[in-house]
Amino acid sequence: MRKLTKSRVRAAAAAAVTVALSCTALAAMPASAGAASAADGLVVQYRTSAAGATADQSEPWLKVRNNGSAAVRLSDVKVRYYFKADSASAAYRFACSWAVKGCANITGTFGTPANPTATADRYLEIAFTAGAGTLAPGADTGDMQLRFHQTNWQPLGQSDDYSFGRERATYGDWSRITAHIGGATVWGEAPGGNGPTDPTDPTDPTDPAEGPTLFDDFNYSGHSDPRIAANGWSVRANSGGPGVPGANWVPENVTFASQSGNSVMNLETSTAGTAASTEQTEILTRSMKFRNGTYAARVKFSDAPRSGPDGDRLVQTFFTINDLKAPMADDYAEYDFEYLPNGGWGEPANILYTTSWETYRPDPWEAVNQHSEARQSYAGWHDLVVTIDNDAITYYVDGQHFGTHGAAYLPERPMSINFNQWLIDLAGQTSTTPRSYDQQVDYVLHVKDQVLSPAQVGTLVNGYRAAGTTFEDTVPNV
Repeated sequence: MRKLTKSRVRAAAAAAVTVALSCTALAAMPASAGAASAADGLVVQYRTSAAGATADQSEPWLKVRNNGSAAVRLSDVKVRYYFKADSASAAYRFACSWAVKGCANITGTFGTPANPTATADRYLEIAFTAGAGTLAPGADTGDMQLRFHQTNWQPLGQSDDYSFGRERATYGDWSRITAHIGGATVWGEAPGGNGPTDPTDPTDPTDPAEGPTLFDDFNYSGHSDPRIAANGWSVRANSGGPGVPGANWVPENVTFASQSGNSVMNLETSTAGTAASTEQTEILTRSMKFRNGTYAARVKFSDAPRSGPDGDRLVQTFFTINDLKAPMADDYAEYDFEYLPNGGWGEPANILYTTSWETYRPDPWEAVNQHSEARQSYAGWHDLVVTIDNDAITYYVDGQHFGTHGAAYLPERPMSINFNQWLIDLAGQTSTTPRSYDQQVDYVLHVKDQVLSPAQVGTLVNGYRAAGTTFEDTVPNV
């Protein structure tokens, strides 16, 4: 291993732009097709199927129309409906009742605008999978009969929602809903202070910012490699939660292998349907020295087991956390990416959560957090980024904004960086046939006190790799 100064990272990053990396885990994201022409012609049409000032659920029905001159790939398009939360702790759930494009091709996630207003401190962001196809010039998506409700099914108020139009009984152009392509707003007017630079400015430079940095390419020989401890990591062996009570945390199941010339860490979790046979895995930094800044990792989630029957309620993660000193302690902090390939916690199928925690009480259970979610498969490699500044926590998946959570959830103390894979319970699959699941990690990056865009993260990682650097830690201990 060799150390790399920031100036050398910059030079290597510039060179790396011109080099096609053979590592499949860092394939470049394609440019958005039709983005330029879409800016001249994308239109969002809206009607409501629930016109009351209060309702059991809000029902924004939408169409996206292409009035431009070139086809638009719907997977490049995101649409935002802005509303006022019913309380600071209110949580919401999205559903699609029916859609011409198919509900399976439409996702809904909730976030917080960078600058909340009196009529918009949350938004519902609608996105499309590749299965939604493209919009030809002059075409629209057809009906998207969408709805959302409070998770506790309490009535919600709509009259003070920025995007709500009580009188909109039939479809028509509606500028209080925005459409975005590649970070740019191409239709509509966002509530004050939340224009096209929310959450990132597409004109941001791609040159990475300066700042103390942790980078690890996970280039180790095995769980007992002495460099793991020397580089500040601990492979968990002690018992306890989360997961199945009585399960084992097994260091031997954290392994490393080469893929396309690059080292990848694998976390294996297995069970034969009993607590005694359940083996879970976790790796974490021994030091809690990470607070504000940018966190990033490339993670491969799995929908199916490597062997044996499927169905276990599995959690695959990348997160930061500190210790809960007392129930409901106000200096607790945790920021999670959690993928549930087979559902759990009341969800019937795969779902990805990002969650920002203020505090909790384990018994009786009480939680204070804010989350965003997407109900779809995330099997495969994904670039995960979360930034924390003095105003908000912002999550990205594969370069796309996933959710923003408010200042109430900012960390008061530094945290550790963690990856783990564990089972919620043994009720999802009751077979006693052995089965095992894999979660893989390509790299992890933290830049202290600097908010980087996903593009800047990619440039910085490419620079480390072009220079042959597999580890660097200049983040000071606290």
